[in-house]
Parts: sequence; C-alpha cells; structure tokens
Amino acid sequence: MVIRAAFALAVAVLLIGPAVAAESRPNVVVIVGDDMGYADVGVQGCKDIPTPHLDALARSGVRFTSGYVSGPYCSPTRAGLLTGRYQTRFGHEFNPAGAAQGLPVTETTMADRFRAAGYRTALVGKWHLGNSADRQPQKRGFDEFFGFLGGAHDYFAPNGILRGTTPAGDKAYLTDALAREAVEFINRSKANPFFLYLAFNAVHTPMQADDPRLKKFAGIADQRRRTYAAMMSAMDDAVGLVAGKLKAEGLTENTLVFFFSDNGGPTMKGTTINGSVNTPLRGSKRTTLEGGVRVPFFVSWPGHVPAGATDDRPVIQLDVLPTALAAAGVGVKPEWKLEGADLLPYLTGKTAAPHDALYWRFGSQMAIRKGDWKLVRYDLTAEGQTGTSATKLYDLKADIGEATDLAVKQPDRVRELQTAWDAWNKANVPPLWGGGKAE
Repeated sequence: MVIRAAFALAVAVLLIGPAVAAESRPNVVVIVGDDMGYADVGVQGCKDIPTPHLDALARSGVRFTSGYVSGPYCSPTRAGLLTGRYQTRFGHEFNPAGAAQGLPVTETTMADRFRAAGYRTALVGKWHLGNSADRQPQKRGFDEFFGFLGGAHDYFAPNGILRGTTPAGDKAYLTDALAREAVEFINRSKANPFFLYLAFNAVHTPMQADDPRLKKFAGIADQRRRTYAAMMSAMDDAVGLVAGKLKAEGLTENTLVFFFSDNGGPTMKGTTINGSVNTPLRGSKRTTLEGGVRVPFFVSWPGHVPAGATDDRPVIQLDVLPTALAAAGVGVKPEWKLEGADLLPYLTGKTAAPHDALYWRFGSQMAIRKGDWKLVRYDLTAEGQTGTSATKLYDLKADIGEATDLAVKQPDRVRELQTAWDAWNKANVPPLWGGGKAE
C-alpha cells in the first residue's frame, strides 16, 4: 500500500510539475521603436516631448546608457535581434529590397525558439525581414501577425496592413492600431506564457500624426520636430496601454519587457530625416558613429531586475534572445551559435562587463568597442563629404561625442582593436544583397 501511494504521488508530481513550471515561466515582451533619437525620451534628457510611459518603463527596471544595436539601420538590426547573432554571419548586412531577399530561411528566430518552448507568439507591427511567402512572420515562428511586411508604411492608409496574410482593412492611426492589437493579444493569451514582439514603425517616415496630438505640440515651432513629437507621443501612449494591460491582468511581475530603438535617429543632411535628436552623440542612422548604433535601451522585470537602476556597461540587442531564453528556463545549445549574452546575472549583481567587445560591419564602415575605446570607420556624409573616413580612435568615457581622434597618439591601441575586429570579421560572410564593399 505504501509503495502504491508513493507511486501515485510520483506520477502526480510528474503530471503537475510541468504545469506549475509553465505557469511560472515569464511572459516576454520586446518593444522596438523605429528611428528614435538617443535624446528623445524623458529619462534620456528630452525636454520638449513628454514620454511618461517610456520613462515609467525605464524606471521600473534598468536603463542601459550604453545600449547598442548591431546594425545602423532597420532590417539588419531586426535580423540580429531575432536570431541572437550578428547579422553579418549570414549575409543580412543591408536592407532587403527584392522579393527574394530577406532573413535566410536557414536561420531560426526568437519566435521559433519560444514556440518550441510552448509559448504563444505574436508579431504586432513592422516585419522588414522579407516579403516572399516562405519568409513572412507566420512561417518564421509567429502564431499571429498584425502589421506590414516592408520597411515603412503610411500611418493612415489601410493598404498593406495585414492580419496574417489577409488585408486587415484597418483605418485607425497605425500606432494606435498596433497598441490595440498588442493589448488584445495579451488578453487572449494571458492564461499561458506568451512572447509578444511589438515593433512600432514610429517614428520612421512618413512624418504623419493625428490632429489631437499635433495640437498638443503646437508650441514647437519647427514643423518636422512638432510632427515627430506627436508621433513619439503616440508611441508613448501605446506603451502605456500595453503596460496598463499587463498591470490590470496581474502580469507585470511575471513579464520580462525589453525596449530599444532599431538604430539612432536619422539626422544626416542629404538623407531622409525625421526631426530626431541624438545629443550628445555624433552621427546618425546609416553610420557606425555612436549616433547610428547607440540607442535608448531598457529592461524591466519587477521583482527580478532592480528598479530605478542606470547601467553604463555596453549591451546590445543580440542579448535580448539569450536573456529571455534564460528567464524562460530554455537551455541554449552550442550549435545555435548565439552571440548575445544572458544579461540576468549582470542585472542581479555580477559586476563584470557582459561583453569583451562589440563589433560592427556595414559595407565599408566598421567599428569595434572594447571597454571605453572605439575604433571606427564611418560614412563621411555625416560631415558633408563623400566616401568613408580614415580609421579613427575615440575614448568614449572622456569623449562620448567622438570629437577627438586619438589614432595617431595611440597606434598600439589602434593595432590591438583592428586585430580584434579582423579576427571577428573572419567569421562573417559576404552580403547576400545590397551595396558597399564588405571589409
């Protein structure tokens, strides 16, 4: 009888255990802004655009002041995010343009990983990783999709807005529609663990805002900046709705939230600009200067990650996948070749830096940051010239604006960083499409 009871108890533990584990696994929400300026959030020093909900999100967790992305514009960053690997490892170096271009089908996405772990998965917003049938979101691990496939979209026109593969016919202001869909997905999925990738197209061009929000910023004289402010405000409202839904459902402490921009603000003359501000950084979207790759970057998980913390250690969007997998209890296999770091130990007391170095390659542009030192070649359009700069060295701790080139004074450090970058670059492949010499 005792043996039979013990056997029954063991069976019960086996049956109940996985259910308890599933209930305790955190939800994961990854929110990405588009073409945001480094200085355009209140907690980053913005004065003319109130962002109370983004500020609250930042203060509920850790704000990384040296948060980076692996690409200086849209699609490469997203490819790196969803794979946890430098996108140059598989040729996704530039934005796709043709129908046959996009995230290689040989790559496994974050949505694939989470769906395999039993999560409900959704993309709400911008895809920009391929239009062909085999590359669309629901073929890349997402159970649900509402949004658009390309790199930009009109904020008022419904053409091109899809629910799955079917035209949605949605006529709401697009940022508001994305907020609504994100909230509805949470409502449908709240009983079990879910992964939500909320990819806003705000504040990417076209510069379009609704009249009520434009009126809020009537005091901003510059029309482009005024529209940008209204668009930022819409995205902030949307973040507030998502955060409010999590709170209303009692999910806040069981939801790991990431927020970052896909690249720096586009401020470079001669290119399409949106009114963003990257102060105190130099450079713009499309460059490997800090203004192109250093972005607002927040991680929130109340009760698990310290609140109100600021951390200047360099992190990158490649870290999102391994961090989220660790939080969900999913073991990372060596053959996945993930290159991000699990940030959880560093968020909870580990004092070392998560990375020995961070790397960039974008055609003829390159960069490496190791400690406080950065070696970089960048697009001279940032200085009103043409071509690519000479190799320059900056001490970011003393010179965040990359104003004083120390390459001539410190040739040994230049050689050290160039050697490290060259070693990293050996594992990269030629770009599958796009211009620029990969070197």
